[in-house]
Amino acid sequence: MNPEPRTQNPMKPTGRYTCTEYRQEMILLGLKRQLEDPVLPDAQRVHVAEKIRELERQMGMD
Repeated sequence: MNPEPRTQNPMKPTGRYTCTEYRQEMILLGLKRQLEDPVLPDAQRVHVAEKIRELERQMGMD
């Protein structure tokens, strides 16, 4: 009997965790923390939110 093919879920651990993945996660964390800053100007807030969306897309989190 053949097992069903598994689709790769980017949020499910695969046993490998690369430096690039760690770096992306730390950048994302930093951007999200910036977004929480109550004194962040609106223009900068929009820019940070765009960077977060792009990084999440690259990481398969969209």
